[in-house]
Amino acid sequence: MRVALFVTALTLVFGTAWGAGRAVEDRVGPVTTATDDHAGDTDAHDTDADAGHEVDTAGHVPGGLQVSDSGYTLVLPASGLEPGRSTLRFVVTGPDGEPVTAYDEEHEKDLHLIAVRRDLSGYQHVHPTMAADGTWTTDVDLTPGSWRVFADFTPTGGPTLTLGTDLDVAGRFTPAPHPGSRVSDTVDGYTVDLEGDLDAGAVTVRVSRDGEPVTDLEPYLGAYGHLVALREGDLAYLHVHPEAGDAGPDVPFAVEVPSAGGYRLFFDFKHDGVVRTAELAVRSHGTDTHADTDEEGMGDDH
Repeated sequence: MRVALFVTALTLVFGTAWGAGRAVEDRVGPVTTATDDHAGDTDAHDTDADAGHEVDTAGHVPGGLQVSDSGYTLVLPASGLEPGRSTLRFVVTGPDGEPVTAYDEEHEKDLHLIAVRRDLSGYQHVHPTMAADGTWTTDVDLTPGSWRVFADFTPTGGPTLTLGTDLDVAGRFTPAPHPGSRVSDTVDGYTVDLEGDLDAGAVTVRVSRDGEPVTDLEPYLGAYGHLVALREGDLAYLHVHPEAGDAGPDVPFAVEVPSAGGYRLFFDFKHDGVVRTAELAVRSHGTDTHADTDEEGMGDDH
């Protein structure tokens, strides 16, 4: 009898504890203990991957990933623009919270604005005009989807910055296919070939037309070409600097690659009074083994 009563009481205790545990789980979700090795490994991997993807080997955050830096903020509407030709208005506020109205000229312009859809289609490099109150205005061509907008500038007395933020455009979104590896592009009869290696810190762009080298490129933004590079995935903005060179066919650039991964290169060049843009796609292998593994996984999605 005593044994039977003991078993009955024990059953009631365990039943009550099980019911309380189920109630807690229903309210806050399942609990993962510190001894769950698989969960711990996953969390560590995700943290390392995120940190490696956003921060370069020197511990600096690449340009374009932040909407605010050093007290300066890029302010533009997150949505509200319709597909098609639209007028974009924005300001850059300074550490005092007021719109910045004084800029240092960089590459012949006070501010360079880059707009590209997050699938890296629709690339545009434009130069807005600024009103006396610090409001910038420019026209852009937009298609439905999420866009990334970059402002590249140097406020007078401040650091050179590239700030970035997102802009949503309503409508049915049709993603652009990934081009794969592309080291040559043809635009309006011009062929643009990429030579060199991102990991070596230097690349050369060669321009030809109808099989003949173009040797009379016209200066554009203070050089015989302008190159913008964006990292696939987070769209980190690379620092790319034109080197001194002749008027073609070769235009050399120095590059600073923040990590391994896929990169899109957009080369603007001017000839016969017209600015054209060639689009290229390459990979950097980097030097960080973990970054290589993470970026290879990203490449498999394409």
